[in-house]
Amino acid sequence: MIRKAEHRDIGRLMELLRQVGGVHNGIRPDLFKGNVTKYDEAELAGLLDDESKPVFVYEDGEVMAHAFCQINETKDHRLLQDVKTLYIDDICVDEAARGRHIGRALYEYVRDYARSIGCYNVTLNVWEGNDAALQFYKSMGMKVQKTGMEMILN
Repeated sequence: MIRKAEHRDIGRLMELLRQVGGVHNGIRPDLFKGNVTKYDEAELAGLLDDESKPVFVYEDGEVMAHAFCQINETKDHRLLQDVKTLYIDDICVDEAARGRHIGRALYEYVRDYARSIGCYNVTLNVWEGNDAALQFYKSMGMKVQKTGMEMILN
């Protein structure tokens, strides 16, 4: 079952956020600290009450996956068209539940939700080196929108 996350899910969401942090730390330890989460429990509780940042979970007895989203709108911009975008800030399937098509179901749910609220597109970022995620998003029909680049100066 896929639904909006509730306060009772915070403990499990924190566990999944630790997994995400571990992946990022493994790929870029120069940027991401180890053994930390993006939010603490109080920040997460506040986020769950923010309608512009819906969090969805896949539950099968317990929360097995999450998708943290942000709804962004551009209006009356000098250069850009008016557009409503659903940005997936974070998506994670529990390591123990991978291979069961939970990620596909969750992504498709988020995509359909974005359509239902009038979004033009769904966007997200993938860190270079996270090849499994990149392949997954490509298999969902996503295409590269832009490329971020860096030069490390040390």
